[in-house]
Amino acid sequence: MEKRVTMLSLLMAVFVLSDVADGKATARVTLSGTDRKLKLLNKPSVESINSEDGDIIDCIDINKQPAFDHPALRNHKIQMRPSFDHPTEKLDTRNESSQLVIQQTWQKSGTCPEGTVPIRRIRKQDLLRAASLEQFGTKPPNIPSAASNKTDTLNIISPPSINNTKLQISAFLITVGYNYIGAQGDINIWNPAVDLPDDYTTGQIWLKSGPGDNFESIEAGWVVNPKLYGDHATRLFAYWTKDAYKTTGCFDITCTGFVQTNPKLALGVPLQPLSTSGGPQYFIPVGIYQDTNTGNWWLKIGQNYKDVVGYWPKELFGYLSHSATMVEWGGEVYSTNVKKGPPHTKTQMGSGSIAQTLEGSAASIVHVRIIDYSLQVKYPEWVGTGSDEQYCYSALNYVPGYMAEPVFYFGGPGQGPQCK
Repeated sequence: MEKRVTMLSLLMAVFVLSDVADGKATARVTLSGTDRKLKLLNKPSVESINSEDGDIIDCIDINKQPAFDHPALRNHKIQMRPSFDHPTEKLDTRNESSQLVIQQTWQKSGTCPEGTVPIRRIRKQDLLRAASLEQFGTKPPNIPSAASNKTDTLNIISPPSINNTKLQISAFLITVGYNYIGAQGDINIWNPAVDLPDDYTTGQIWLKSGPGDNFESIEAGWVVNPKLYGDHATRLFAYWTKDAYKTTGCFDITCTGFVQTNPKLALGVPLQPLSTSGGPQYFIPVGIYQDTNTGNWWLKIGQNYKDVVGYWPKELFGYLSHSATMVEWGGEVYSTNVKKGPPHTKTQMGSGSIAQTLEGSAASIVHVRIIDYSLQVKYPEWVGTGSDEQYCYSALNYVPGYMAEPVFYFGGPGQGPQCK
């Protein structure tokens, strides 16, 4: 009997040790995968800049940046600047309390040498916050819902049934009905509160094309995304996807694809200063334009030709390699606590105030413009507004006076008396 008990004890010890060994092996594999991912994302730098906000900006040889690891870009020849100047217009209608801003904190600490581009360094803790290495830097898949049927706001087509399981909620100004090769707008910069660790909130522009359940999109603006960046700062971002966020695309340069060309502007870094309720209002000019000679889509942050950050190569896309068929301006909130509550997420959109509170309180986008094949910068011929959750986040295209251009307001507090 004693021998049998001894044998059982030995067998149990062997199983326990085996489980421990397997656990260590799994940990080694995970750690190795993380290290490999970091090596792919962080290319060897010519110089590094320690920003006072805690970021590290690596100055990477422009020809060795992560973009060219994308299979479709192995033979891609970098385009250093658009092949022609996109049309612009002189805008001098802002009031004295509204100011344009393109200040990035890291710029106070240094500059990148000629022939390099500034790329925010990804750290191990950034990867460990992600649900998986594959999902790092990505948005969750976009389930067909109101967002893919927004053309009903213009009464152009009858929308299919709405799927209320969507976790990305937007309040938007939209235009459809033409082929668009550019869009722009001055986006009011705020720092809305984010409720849950996985939530994020944006103020942005979208250009889209393709079917609603598998659309292609290129996007840019500002975002507060603690899961991705590790803090609650308002940061400049860019995004792309070829399949409604299912398997392609990412924020900034957290995956291969976007080609950076500007040595002075970086993606994924904090913006300053920020707007305050009743105080000065700050805006960031965001424009996305297609080079019709190459098919590449250029991102411009500013009003001048030199303010192009880089481009999304034509090779990344199918439908968007020709043009966009939908443009949106507005804000987006992602949370697992939307459309299924109560309780609804308290993550704010815009300034955290509803659109109807107007200037100085609600977030706004001014000087909304599109470019079509006429190559003229103009206010869209047709626009509509809408919100996926109108009692939580609202949208309003407001005309401030006779002959005045509309100003688009958006945002809201999330959970509150009208949003349970």
